[in-house]
Amino acid sequence: MSYRLGVDVGGTFTDLLLINETTGESHTAKVPSTPEDSSIGVFNGVARICDESGINPNDVSRVMHGTTVATNAVLTGKGAKVGLVTTAGYEDTLQVARSYCPGGLGGWVSFVKKPLLAPLELTIGAEERIGADGAIVKAINEEKLRNDLKTLHSRGEAEALTICFINSYTNSAHEKRAMEIAKEIFLDMPISVSSDVVPEMQEYERTETTVVNSYVRPEVANYVSNLQNALDQKMGTDTQLSILRSDGGLASARAAAESPVNMLMSGPAGGVSGAIYFCSRAGFNDILTCDMGGTSTDVALIQNARARIRRETIVADVRVRAPSVDVRTVGAGGGSIAFVPELTKALRVGPESAGAVPGPACYMKGGDQPTVCDANVVLGYLPSDVQLGGDMEINREASVAAVQSVADAMGIDLMEAAEGIIKIVNESMFGALRLVSVEQGYDPRDFAFVGFGGAGPLHANALGILTDAWPVIIPPGPGVLCAYGDATTQVQDEAARTYLTMASDLSDDQLATDLLQLETRAGEALIADNIPSSEHEVSYQADLRYVGQAFQITINFTKAELKEQGVALLTDQFDAEHEQLFTFKLDDGHEILMIRAVSKAKAKTIAEHQIGESGITLDECKIADSRFYFEAEWHEIGIYDRSRLSAGFKVPGPAIVSEMDSTTVVLPEFFAEVDVVGNLLINPVKRGE
Repeated sequence: MSYRLGVDVGGTFTDLLLINETTGESHTAKVPSTPEDSSIGVFNGVARICDESGINPNDVSRVMHGTTVATNAVLTGKGAKVGLVTTAGYEDTLQVARSYCPGGLGGWVSFVKKPLLAPLELTIGAEERIGADGAIVKAINEEKLRNDLKTLHSRGEAEALTICFINSYTNSAHEKRAMEIAKEIFLDMPISVSSDVVPEMQEYERTETTVVNSYVRPEVANYVSNLQNALDQKMGTDTQLSILRSDGGLASARAAAESPVNMLMSGPAGGVSGAIYFCSRAGFNDILTCDMGGTSTDVALIQNARARIRRETIVADVRVRAPSVDVRTVGAGGGSIAFVPELTKALRVGPESAGAVPGPACYMKGGDQPTVCDANVVLGYLPSDVQLGGDMEINREASVAAVQSVADAMGIDLMEAAEGIIKIVNESMFGALRLVSVEQGYDPRDFAFVGFGGAGPLHANALGILTDAWPVIIPPGPGVLCAYGDATTQVQDEAARTYLTMASDLSDDQLATDLLQLETRAGEALIADNIPSSEHEVSYQADLRYVGQAFQITINFTKAELKEQGVALLTDQFDAEHEQLFTFKLDDGHEILMIRAVSKAKAKTIAEHQIGESGITLDECKIADSRFYFEAEWHEIGIYDRSRLSAGFKVPGPAIVSEMDSTTVVLPEFFAEVDVVGNLLINPVKRGE
């Protein structure tokens, strides 16, 4: 039999999911992450999941991995020292940047600009010039460039090299020649060229993106290489490793090592893909997703079973032109620390997190500060007889002691303090959900709500009340859903071209011809990874704006839609999206800035694993009686084993549904029903009547 393995590395846990491609049967595992070297946690998890499932590692043919290696390199400032070759006179492009300052109106007062990722002392100005129309204005001075590169090499400081010339997106000839010269001098150094990484206009964005690609490239390439070698040793040399892209597709190990800038949001994209996979099969195509882990929570809006993609990826104060799922992150997780400032005496939660080490107090790994997880334990939402990740015991006494410190600081009782912590973290997540829904012109009530991640199901019912989005859906294996998303996505790549054409001046045939050329280019990367063109699925994108605007919107469409409607398809969709976002549209002309072709490998069929009748009753699924605290009173509850619940079973609230990787809370006046896909659908009792 053939298996595929999804692996997601989080700040607290590393999640794994093994899928039988023939039967659809899956196995899950959860192990503590190893921040000092995430590959250690990966292989600990591989060993556990193969041992517990009784599956030979040699039977695993594909490994899909969501990683934070690139993200962490940016956040920690531990990337490579980057040398930059740009057009003479533009050496300070990164220094000038854009007039952007993070924070509120007074953010500039406290803003301290971080050092350039490509410092000025490692920057070379090449004598060359390409015009905006692609014509060569000034030929490249190869002799001077070669001498300058030799001088840079002699310094011995640069660990990666970036080449980014003005207007190279219209004509890459000078960049390509500069790369050839650089390869003669920097023999073993990774070289990133802007016309390959991001062939788009706007010199600052293009330079910053290419520099970031160089900055994280050695770290990512080393990680991917070591991981591939280790997998070859443990699972055989025919094991195929793929890395999740920020836009929800997969990149081969080769592509990930060459263009790691596309992996900056690899982790959050996996959860979105997994949520779409399960919810679309249950008939829910419009959903709000909430992935609550130990350190942070990621939220996203899905419409028509398609994630919203933004053309910009933001990590800390670094902004790059790379596609990513439109995920908003808030520092609210199971490990978020609650505290009471001495000055205000007002309860605060997060963004600081206890992480995996030392973790919440209940982990008994050295942590003693009160966290959201500890508050859940005190309230009874996370019963002390439940084992996290299958084998990590939790200690209620330790949680009580930690949360009591908050209660004492505020002069309130223990249960009130614990419930206050939970309400604050719920409101924090609700704020993030409003960013992707209400502030984008969408009514949350028109969507279902999906809660996942290790801590998501604990809070999902409460967030359903805040958003009024029903049903609240808890997918199978919610704690490892990111790994499921990794395992069910496909390899993809894209090719782009700056267009700058008025829609009214463009014929349907010309647009189709230009997109076909991009389709060929996008498919070349997949062919290089041994995926024949017959197995490619292609979609198109275009960035449009009204004439005179700086704001642009990305439109997605297919070849069939273009053939049927032509250029009018783009303008009509743009008007509709603009009206959705801003409540109005204009009669002004439409300008097409960019066009793209996205080539994706056809999905390999995985058998649907549906939940049928089991022949047991709901009472036989109950594993214990307990109680939890909600709205200032205790409620008697039953704890149910999710693995025994069959399709059609209704669990009345208040109740807890327990499984290996997560715990679901069903509040009073609500019930949870199991559908044929295995989702738990939580609805108000009154709504289900």
